[in-house]
Amino acid sequence: MDKFSKKIERRDFLKKLGLGGVVAGAALAGCNRRATDKLANGNDVSTDREPGEMTYRVNPNTGDRVSLLGYGMMRLPQRGRDLDQDAINELVDHALKHGVNYFDTSPMYCKGESERATGIALSRHPRESYFIATKLSNFAPSTWPLQESIKMFENSLEYLQTTYIDYLLLHSVGGGGIANLNDRFINNKLLDYLKEQRANGRIRNLGFSFHGDVEVYDHLLAMHDRGEVHWDFVQIQHNYVDWHNPEGNAKRSEYLYGELERRGIPAVVMEPLLGGRLSHLPDHLANTLKERKPGNSLASWAFRFAGTQPGILTVLSGMTYMEHLQDNLLTYSPFEPCTDEEIDFLIHTAVLLDRYPLVPCTKCQYCMPCPYGLNIPAIFEHYNKCVNEGNVAESTADPDYAKARRAFLIGYDRSVPKLRQASHCTGCGECLSHCPQSIKIPQRLHDIDTYVESLKRETNGF
Repeated sequence: MDKFSKKIERRDFLKKLGLGGVVAGAALAGCNRRATDKLANGNDVSTDREPGEMTYRVNPNTGDRVSLLGYGMMRLPQRGRDLDQDAINELVDHALKHGVNYFDTSPMYCKGESERATGIALSRHPRESYFIATKLSNFAPSTWPLQESIKMFENSLEYLQTTYIDYLLLHSVGGGGIANLNDRFINNKLLDYLKEQRANGRIRNLGFSFHGDVEVYDHLLAMHDRGEVHWDFVQIQHNYVDWHNPEGNAKRSEYLYGELERRGIPAVVMEPLLGGRLSHLPDHLANTLKERKPGNSLASWAFRFAGTQPGILTVLSGMTYMEHLQDNLLTYSPFEPCTDEEIDFLIHTAVLLDRYPLVPCTKCQYCMPCPYGLNIPAIFEHYNKCVNEGNVAESTADPDYAKARRAFLIGYDRSVPKLRQASHCTGCGECLSHCPQSIKIPQRLHDIDTYVESLKRETNGF
């Protein structure tokens, strides 16, 4: 077998990325995504059917009747480089008309423009017809002084055109450990300020979203137990792959959800599709889902799993296009919980999916901008696409090696400009603490670059 110049064999590279021998051309024959797929939600199911009545869950703390489908305002439609406000208005109008009443945003979404666009769209409707969730996204040390964080909160109220926030979250706690949590929210008395704002009605529900160190998660819940703060809700990553995630409790949504359920704290779900990966399964897995419910999208299975647990208040979906919204409305209007047998089936599907692991990047952009100009999400997206399509070959002996090699290299140059490719990673590690998925980004980039360089040197058949 040919070797990499940096003393790494192709098989070693694939093992490092978790692929092993399963990505040989024959093994990946069933991984190609159908060319007819039209929805990011999975397959080309018809959305001609009209949804019925939206399913709601009641927040035990406030009595809020919240739609089980929540609108994540993180990936909004664009027109050129700007957000397409007309398209956003149309989506919000359609969502409200069909019962969606929970809208989740952040000061950092859409390059800082999501709150403003969300405010414009929602303010055209009666304030009592929807719930606004936003976050204190004070990641930069310059925002840690109390007055700077207060300014962020006040700006959110202004941009969202409201006098109160229904659901306010400490954004993405866990990254950086307890020291980072203390710097952002405790030592500066910001949490005390937020509790005061809840007491006077400017915040109706106070919670946090979690990614990262489970010690922080347990610490915050212990504060709740001791009466130091009452968490009205908590946002967690939850899907059928993460339910029994082998990486530990920080990723295992069975643990995260269970800790909330036994305390009676409502859970808000993020990443029910793992950044869209559960809506684009390899064909051999997708077919098993389609055989069970031929008229349903792949995404509907993930959304049904995410909403089945009774302590789930709402499941967020970042719906960029009307097709996404229409498909999700069918899933939740009304909602059909997964049976125990279906849950077992999905957990088994997750085990099979692990045989074709991808870089778990959800394209959240938290790692950006890279100080050295890399487009990290685009690099991982291209690699994942090639794995899904069978264009990562293990050996020059593979029958489709030349085709796979050409597809990988040409697609790489087209999707990622050369100056933004993995070869320019210095390993500085600046991105590591920002990644909600705890991806070892520099190592993954190094492995991908090593593979790319090996492909470039083997000019046979290209």
